Amino acid sequence: MRLGLALGYWGRGPSPAHLELAREAERLGYDSVWTAEAWGSDAFTALTWIAAHTSRIGLGTAVAQMAARTPTATAMHALTLDHLSGGRMRLGLGLSGPQVVEGWYGRPFPRSPLTATREYVDVVRQVLRREAPVTLAGRHHSFPYAGEDGTGLGKPLRSITHPLRADLPVLLGAEGPKNIAQTLEIADGWLPLYWSPGRWREVYALPGRLPEGFRIAPLVRAQVCDDVSAGLLPVKAMLGFYIGGMGHATRNFHADLMARMGYGAEARHVRDLFAEGRREEAVLAVPDAFADEISLVGPRERIAERLAEWRSGPVTELLVTAPDRETLRTLAELNG
Repeated sequence: MRLGLALGYWGRGPSPAHLELAREAERLGYDSVWTAEAWGSDAFTALTWIAAHTSRIGLGTAVAQMAARTPTATAMHALTLDHLSGGRMRLGLGLSGPQVVEGWYGRPFPRSPLTATREYVDVVRQVLRREAPVTLAGRHHSFPYAGEDGTGLGKPLRSITHPLRADLPVLLGAEGPKNIAQTLEIADGWLPLYWSPGRWREVYALPGRLPEGFRIAPLVRAQVCDDVSAGLLPVKAMLGFYIGGMGHATRNFHADLMARMGYGAEARHVRDLFAEGRREEAVLAVPDAFADEISLVGPRERIAERLAEWRSGPVTELLVTAPDRETLRTLAELNG
């Protein structure tokens, strides 16, 4: 199991610690560093900055939102950064949810998300393979554009730039069972948001045999600390925001996943508190047991014991969100 550093997206502004953490991760032998986006900072610019200040560590987006760019634009970002970094790029994509797609990007959330994802990945693959001009007569994407409001003058085009790698890895963030099943079929890897090292079989219903070379790279909050309860608070804050604020009351993929993990009533309670503006109470209402199950928090000995459980399953890369160098170093030592 390889280690990656997950930096996420910016909050109010850029974190001065991100670049130094990325450099430290590279020095410690971490395999990759990953950036994300929500509705503020974008994933690719921050990743390019890190690429310019490192030399070996892999570079990934976990995740770049599909609604933010056409699939050809996303492929352009990926192939450009792959060239500039000497082949270090991994492209992680996510569909996001109706709240973000319609509220931030001003476009309709697809009525058939599985089809939209499949078409998006198809176009990205076509650009990277560069075997022929990009063409697709899809339900959500058409190349050339075939809508009635177009000019009809569009021409199938092939990338002017030759991609460095036709097989640049494409990973998908997926939460629902059907989405996960499709990810196994069309992608090179999967980016689970919440991973239960002891219950992944029942939660995700993965097949007994995964595709050859398929990557499973869950995100996990980690912190070396003496007080487990205090260390879980940032995990609970993240969960409270995702479950309560990242989605509509009737359609929240994160809350649905929490329910499938056995915390349906608790997810509804957190969502209701958040909707009422009682955000601190919503965070505290997140069960410690759930937060602990999907994180690596506590003294070194406790993390060592739990890390062994993570390593015993199908995880190939553990993408660590860590607040300090000590935690990064401890995980590198424990992972061998």
